[in-house]
Parts: sequence; C-alpha cells; structure tokens
Amino acid sequence: MFDLIKALPGKAILSPLAGISNLPFRLIARSFGCALAYTEMISANGLVRKTDNTYEYLKTCAEDKPLGVQIFGSSPQLLAEAARIVAGRGAELIDINMGCPVKKVIKSGAGAILMKDPGLVACIISSIKKAVSIPVTIKIRSGWNSSSINAVEIARIAEDSGADAVSVHGRTADQGYSGTADWKVIAAVKKAVHIPVIGNGDIWQPQDAVDMMAQTFCDAVMVGRGSLGNPWIFKGINQLLTGVPADFMPGLSSRHEIIEKHWAMETAMCGSFAAVKNFRKHLLWYTKGLEGSSRFRNHISSLRDRESMQGELDKYFRTL
Repeated sequence: MFDLIKALPGKAILSPLAGISNLPFRLIARSFGCALAYTEMISANGLVRKTDNTYEYLKTCAEDKPLGVQIFGSSPQLLAEAARIVAGRGAELIDINMGCPVKKVIKSGAGAILMKDPGLVACIISSIKKAVSIPVTIKIRSGWNSSSINAVEIARIAEDSGADAVSVHGRTADQGYSGTADWKVIAAVKKAVHIPVIGNGDIWQPQDAVDMMAQTFCDAVMVGRGSLGNPWIFKGINQLLTGVPADFMPGLSSRHEIIEKHWAMETAMCGSFAAVKNFRKHLLWYTKGLEGSSRFRNHISSLRDRESMQGELDKYFRTL
C-alpha cells in the first residue's frame, strides 16, 4: 500500500480552500514548510465538459509539488473520467470531496451529502482507483448532523474500496464552520482504519496541531482557515513537531515583504484588475490583529484600484 504520509517532507498540509488555495497561495504556504497542498475543489463535470475557466484551477508549476487535486461530483463515471484528466496533467494525488456543506454543492448530490449514501461512496472510490494509478484520498466530515455521526463507517468503506488516506474534518455538515470541531471523531477514525488519517478542524495556532496529533494519533494535520493571513503557521507546526521552540512569526518588514510577494504572484497569474479584486481579502487577513488594523481594513475595503490600495498598504506599514 502506498504510504502517503511517509512520502511527504512534513506533517502539516494545506486544506483545499474554495476561492483561496490557488497557485500563488499554495506557493506562499509551501515557502513556510507546507508539506502538501491541494487545489480548491474542482467540478468533475466542468473538467469533463471543459467548462469555461475550470482548467484555470489546475494551474501549477515545478515548485508546486507535491500537489493534490480535489474534485467533486456524484457520478462515479464522471468522477473517474475527471480523475484521468487530472492525473494526465501531473497531479501527485486525487482527493474526492465528500465533506463540502455548501448548499449549491449539496443540491448537486456532491460534497457532504455523499456521506448519506455509503454504497455510492464505495462505487465512486472504486471507479476512480480503477481509472488512475496515483493515490486517491477522500475528505469527509464527522457526519451529516449530530444524529448521524458516521465518519468511521465511511472511512472503513473508503479503506475497503482502495482509498490511500482519509482526511476528517471534526464538524458535521450542518455545522458548516460554526461551533467547534470534535477531535474525538478523528481519533475514532484513526483507531478504526489502517490507512493514514489526516486531522482537520480548529487548527489556529501551531500548538493546536501538536495537541490534535497527541489526542487523536492522526498521521498528519490539515490547516484550513488558520492559514489565512497566517501562512507561517506551517513553519511553527514543523518546529514544534520536531522539538524546536516555536519562532515562526515574521517581523513587520518581513510581513510586508510577504504580502508584496503574494500580491505580485497573484498579479502575474490573474492580471492586475483581477488581482485587485482577488487580493483584497488577503490584505484584510494579513493585517488582522496588527496595531490600528481596524481603520486600515475599513479603508482598504472601499478602494478599487491597485495604486490606491498599494499606497495605503505602504502608508500603514510605515506607521507601525
């Protein structure tokens, strides 16, 4: 069996984040020690039918390795064909989204609603495993709601169907991103299967990752929202997991440089106009918690052109 985790250079992984984890964001995360990064979820239907812009999500480069591509859908045949397309474009692994709680995805029969149909889960994984030779993983929630916590059942089915690893977000689908993640579910999955288990949910600081691994015995951790404006969290996790005291927070000048680098990569990939629109949220995340950031964040939200936003950013950092 392919040992997914041992093949990685570390145990801190970047989660697939819709609208966030494009190539520039992945490269920034990797620069701080992210061991594996995923694309944001990509429609299997869009890949097979070559829908406008779908292939933009697959943009990568030599430094963007190892790369996992996450696909979503409900048809085993369509997902298998999408997996062949992804594998042909150089992905190191394919992840099947079985945990997205977004209504649009759920209504299409994909995402977390698949956890309600164990038979279909088995068929999807088996079909994809037959279609490609690269590792296949799944990402699930603890269950559909508090009355149907079935992550262990789905993980066992995934293992029996040939999945190489399972990522478990410790929230139910109906929780969305509210409340707290139940790490005990991750621990139960780890105890129930032999394939690697990746824990996900409520990793906001490096110590959270260490605590999750200690409490659940998971093989690796997946960081999602905790990486927003905080990509250096991967460095801190790696330090703590290797017994090095955490010293990962950048100084103000370094933070400014990281923002500029990220913005430049976003511009190079998307063009200046799209980058301004896409990057505003990152400016808000990167400056959250800094002195006087509330005023800066309110002001930057009203600006619409690169020059004004750049000027305001530079001015803000000069005052710190």
